[in-house]
Amino acid sequence: MSTPEDRVRGFPAFGAQGGRGQFACSWWGRAWISAMEDTALDLRQLKQGRKYAAAGRVGPITVSPGRIAAVVDDQEGQYRTEVRLAELTGDEWDRFLDRVASRAGHLAALLDRDMPHDLVEAADDAGVHLLPGIGDLDPDCDCPGWELPCRHAAALSFQASWLLDADPFVLLLMRGKGERELLDELQRRNAPRFVRTGDDDIAPERAYADEPGPLPDLAGFTPAVGPTVPGAPGIPAETFALLVANAGQMAGALLASQPKLTRKQDAVRLAATRPETAERLRPAESGEDFDRAVLAWRHGGRAGLEVLETTWTPPSQAMGRARAAFAEVVDDPGEGLDIERNHCTVHGTGVQVRLGKDGLWYPYRDQWPAGPPEADPGALFAALLG
Repeated sequence: MSTPEDRVRGFPAFGAQGGRGQFACSWWGRAWISAMEDTALDLRQLKQGRKYAAAGRVGPITVSPGRIAAVVDDQEGQYRTEVRLAELTGDEWDRFLDRVASRAGHLAALLDRDMPHDLVEAADDAGVHLLPGIGDLDPDCDCPGWELPCRHAAALSFQASWLLDADPFVLLLMRGKGERELLDELQRRNAPRFVRTGDDDIAPERAYADEPGPLPDLAGFTPAVGPTVPGAPGIPAETFALLVANAGQMAGALLASQPKLTRKQDAVRLAATRPETAERLRPAESGEDFDRAVLAWRHGGRAGLEVLETTWTPPSQAMGRARAAFAEVVDDPGEGLDIERNHCTVHGTGVQVRLGKDGLWYPYRDQWPAGPPEADPGALFAALLG
């Protein structure tokens, strides 16, 4: 469940920008402005609103489900202004979240404050329209003007494009869900939902609550003979078996629409999934780095390798969550936690947790991957410091 802070976000006033100002650098921010401009009945109000926005006449902005609001200063007084946008229905959210959960790259992009074209197109294909169109933005203001939008609502809309440029979660909040709530929903969708038992799929809590049944009588059981791999002169049959297994893994990645691996990444993947190949694949000049990468893949797959090799700047809320989790685990939080980008390092211990773009936390000890990722950073701190 999302917290009240997650569903109501406040942003300080931008202040004067100088000149006419530049609005909507991102393509989704431009779509927002286009929705306002294409609906406007009076272009003079838009022009005046652009000037007000650049001059910093818009006060602090509050975003909540279905609305964005601020007080706009005018020579005639201050006016309470808001722009409303319809929230998505429960069914629409389900379809949208299913689309995001089916592509790891979509979630990574959102966490990196990007909104890919193909994500919006996939949502459109599912009948979920994230970006506003003509007539979707509903301005309201307590000024005496009758225009839609008035110059005050136009000013607010122009400044809203800056918020959208910086964080597409602002748009998703207006559509009805906060960032933490969305990430929790996606985590639930990516978790195993059913356990296969015979001919039925049942929920895990039911499957593991039942008493186990008797084991089958294996007397006289003859295992089925699987396919054999023919040999070739000078090439052992097990080499062919390895190639077949490797081709199957690569085909699975292609079907999941994952980006193609580099030669180095593919060597790491093969060494992690087929340990008998590790010695042949390990480069002589960087064997330790290769071993570290193989361990990262074993614990977290491709996402684990990315966490090892790259850093990124996550939202402040996520790192604040890690700091709070650390304070709950240790007796003396004063021992210190250094946070640098997506790395959280405990002073003097060699213990570190790293946030991946998949929303999971990865444990490290002395710069080596130390286990599989967890959704809760507190669980990792407790395990690593225990």
